[in-house]
Amino acid sequence: MDTSARMPIPAPVEAAPHEVFDARRALELACDTFDIEARALIGLKSRQGNAFARAAEAMLRCRGRVVVMGMGKSGHVGRKIAATLASTGTPAMFVHPAEASHGDLGMVTPADVVLAISNSGESDEIAALLPALKRLGVTLISMTGRADSSLARHADLALDSGVDQEACPLNLAPTASTTAQMALGDALAVALLDARGFREADFALSHPGGSLGRKLLIHVRDLMVSGDAVPRVAPDAMFGALLSEMTGKGLGFTAVTDAQLQVLGIFTDGDLRRLIERGEDLRALRASDVMHPRPKVIRDDALAVDAAGLMEQYRVTGVLVVDAAQRLAGALNLNQLMRAKVL
Repeated sequence: MDTSARMPIPAPVEAAPHEVFDARRALELACDTFDIEARALIGLKSRQGNAFARAAEAMLRCRGRVVVMGMGKSGHVGRKIAATLASTGTPAMFVHPAEASHGDLGMVTPADVVLAISNSGESDEIAALLPALKRLGVTLISMTGRADSSLARHADLALDSGVDQEACPLNLAPTASTTAQMALGDALAVALLDARGFREADFALSHPGGSLGRKLLIHVRDLMVSGDAVPRVAPDAMFGALLSEMTGKGLGFTAVTDAQLQVLGIFTDGDLRRLIERGEDLRALRASDVMHPRPKVIRDDALAVDAAGLMEQYRVTGVLVVDAAQRLAGALNLNQLMRAKVL
């Protein structure tokens, strides 16, 4: 039932007396923001040197985890940095400094490296943890906008994330400073993944639910049909038996093999249509008469994405799967790849 006629139409929200929207002004501020934050990022380059290299090495050599801390906006950035490190091969986690003072500091061990983020370097919550972190003996890396701050002075290694100005017109809201922190965290993650020899397959292991994970973790053997579900006939099988096998197994093709399961050929739905169009006497034919000899096959230990590439290259909707001894091990078609979201 259509109830739209009875639904009240919300009245437009009136702007408060001090609120005036100027489209041109909004665009000017957007462009200013991009310029200010771009300059902030370029400014980071000249200030990264031995401290950055040593910080990256400390994280690389860490036998525990990189524990990231930060309050407010720096905390939000810290969560992202921890997530980026963890997904690129460096075990990391975020610990909220305020919660750390009430028991969560127990998550930190002497084997860890702590990355503490504070633009001012004077965050009370982080300052309160410094004596306990020193007693633990962890390596403390600071990321601050002030080299003379309390946090920078007490850190084993101090990273400079300072900016000349915030993008906020009032120069108050953390904008350019958080962009700089984010970029510095990304730079550490990139340096570390390179040092670890981190590759696509490693990335997929920490992203099994993503499209890359499906492409790099799923093998042909994980999707193929096997055993009695594989359509297969001998080369001397009559056409009726071949057709029955292909129809009954529902993959759109059947393999032709010898007694040792060596693949001799394949027969597909397309082959059947072409035979009918030519007016062949199908009853007199055997599997060896109608099969395509030496068909394209794929190993059962190959990646499913490679099977998809093979089908695309030869414009077929299914392939036969063989084992290391080139014996028929299974069959795979396009529908199975699509259901697994490999395509």
